[in-house]
This record gives sequence, C-alpha cells and structure tokens, in this order.
Amino acid sequence: MLFSLLYAIVLYPIVYIFPAYAANGAPVLFGGGKPIDRKRKINGKRIFGDNKTVRGLVASLICGIAVGLIEYPFLHFMLPIAILLAVGANIGDLAGSFIKRRMNVPSGRSVLILDQYGFFVVAVLLAAPLGHLPGLYGMIFLIILTGITHILTNVGAHRLKLKKVPW
Repeated sequence: MLFSLLYAIVLYPIVYIFPAYAANGAPVLFGGGKPIDRKRKINGKRIFGDNKTVRGLVASLICGIAVGLIEYPFLHFMLPIAILLAVGANIGDLAGSFIKRRMNVPSGRSVLILDQYGFFVVAVLLAAPLGHLPGLYGMIFLIILTGITHILTNVGAHRLKLKKVPW
C-alpha cells in the first residue's frame, strides 16, 4: 500500500517528467554558439535573444530523447512521450523567451512563473494526448517539485559558473 502510493505520487511522476527536465537543463551544459533567431527582430525586438542557441536546442532534444530511450526498456510507452516532452519543453521555453522580448524584459532576466513553468506546461500539454499522465496527486507533486528544482538547479548552475545569473 505505502509503496504503491509512493510510486503513484512520487516515483512515476518523476520518471514521466524527467525527459522534459533533461531537455530543459541540457542547454546550460551543452548550449552556446549561434542564436536560433540569428539576431533577427520583430518590430525592433529580438525574437528570442542570445541565450537561445542552435546548439542548446539540439542538445536539449538529444538529452530528452536519450532519457526516453533509457526509460523505454522499463516503460515501453515512454519513448514517444519523451519525444513530445522534449519538444514541448523547447517550445515552452522558446515561447517564454518570445513573450519576454515582447514585454521588453532583457535577455537573461527572469519573469516569475513563465520561467519556472513555461517548459513544464507546454511539455505536459503536448504529451498528454498519448496518455499515461500521472494522477492528480502526482501532478500536484510535479508542480511543487518543478518550482523547487528550478530554483535549486539554477542557483547551483550559477555557483558552478555554468550560468551568468542564478535564475
């Protein structure tokens, strides 16, 4: 009984969302290089900014899908879900950057909720049609975990000099 609750509320939700987490974190480790938007502008404002790079995008997709490949032998349904979670995490992150540029938020600055949850929301929405979502309590756990993890990993990456700012 206790193990099945732990599995349903904590373990399975972490396994489910981990491709999106890996995709979201990979650009910090493997990014850099040429910006995706090639410094182009819309109405005088950058599309995404210098921190959204081609190498970061490719690394993000590779890492998210690699997690799905690792999970596949244990949960066969996770590979297509992992692909959608990785793609969704990138769409959410890029959409967040696009919105921030429209709001005149400088590249590298944080916008509460958008930066912490944009990747998560779009990833889950994109993968949801394939089913296998964690239950209500598992999703609540993931919402809390995502907020805490986002803060801790960004502060850690900043202290390790992987990021210029701690957000």
